[in-house]
Amino acid sequence: MIGHEQAPTRAFVIHPEFKGEEARHAPQYALAEAVSLAHALPGLEVVGDQLVRIATAQPKTLFGKGKVEELQQILKTAEAELVLIDGPVSPKQQQNLEKAWNVKILDRTGLILEIFSDRARTREGVLQVELAALGYQRTRLVRAWTHLERQRGGLGFVGGPGETQIEADRRAIDEQMVRLRRQLEKVVRTRELHRASRAKVPFPIVALVGYTNAGKSTLFNYLTGADVLAKDMLFATLDPTMRRVKLETGAEIILSDTVGFISDLPHQLVAAFRATLEEVLEADLVLHVRDISHPETREQKADVEEILAELGLREEVPVLEVWNKIDLLETDEAERLLTASERDESILPISAITGAGLPALLAEVTRALDSERHAETVLLPFSDGKRRAWAFKEGIVQAERQTEEGFELDVLWTARQSARFRDM
Repeated sequence: MIGHEQAPTRAFVIHPEFKGEEARHAPQYALAEAVSLAHALPGLEVVGDQLVRIATAQPKTLFGKGKVEELQQILKTAEAELVLIDGPVSPKQQQNLEKAWNVKILDRTGLILEIFSDRARTREGVLQVELAALGYQRTRLVRAWTHLERQRGGLGFVGGPGETQIEADRRAIDEQMVRLRRQLEKVVRTRELHRASRAKVPFPIVALVGYTNAGKSTLFNYLTGADVLAKDMLFATLDPTMRRVKLETGAEIILSDTVGFISDLPHQLVAAFRATLEEVLEADLVLHVRDISHPETREQKADVEEILAELGLREEVPVLEVWNKIDLLETDEAERLLTASERDESILPISAITGAGLPALLAEVTRALDSERHAETVLLPFSDGKRRAWAFKEGIVQAERQTEEGFELDVLWTARQSARFRDM
């Protein structure tokens, strides 16, 4: 992995803007986000950035001949060692640009993989990154090989005579990917067991989701007192962190902090991190945290909703919008948001830094979870004192009647509490 040398690697960021291509994000903000991505990787020193407009992508070099030469001089002056191209770059284009500019090239997918690798902490996160990285590396084996014509001899145990080195390397990567998938299956099964045990606990799960750097981890820390990494940095959190939080009513919830979403997240990375984001799919309530001070907050919202739909978030799961960072707005605008009577109830303006708006947020979380309770009547035999005592302890019994067969309880409970009751 790059970016971990003792001396910082001098990096130059380029965002290619293709003529006639409709993009959700304005080019200047896309470039700013790419620079933020570069800053998120330790050991990089960003020495320059540039927006490059492209009429037609060139198959061999991406940029036209004149632009390649112009950028060569800019990179030489900046003494750049690494060029981060904020978009897809084919293996052939990468090889030719590295030769023309005498620098290392990393495209958007490669950079995000580097960041993921640096941030992943749990066993599952590490395995997912390795699997995605191998899939990415496999497509890059056509570049920079000086021994592709060399044939392998041997006894035929590994591919047999005549297999080229690149085929052998692909075979080795494929075998490693199979091993990683097997390990991941075991880890995912373990997570499912943990999730099954949590399902027996009558604590609803509240998942924080949102665009990366929206302030989810800061909010998580404020509400839980946990020491989760919370920096003004893209992808500061990769692995979900879960903590119990007690509401003012005395009810408890499990709060889950997840990896931030980002525009143009490569599809292979969404697939690789699906298991990490499964906590969102299991949630009883989703809090969509938005950086309301960002000039492209609407576009970021669209990106998040797109990925949630791709992940398969159930329509019946309620979603509350949390408009974070109101402390960065003008004072009168922040006050207007906090007091606006016409605002949708599902929109909650807050500042995770100052704590403004958090009491209203917690009150709405309590209300949203309570609204999911349903009424039911259950009959318990006289001998089943354990479940009767549990029901009263949980405060879900609305009325009780004694019959010839046992106790008849009118209960108001969540689906989780119902499942726990029946599993006892």
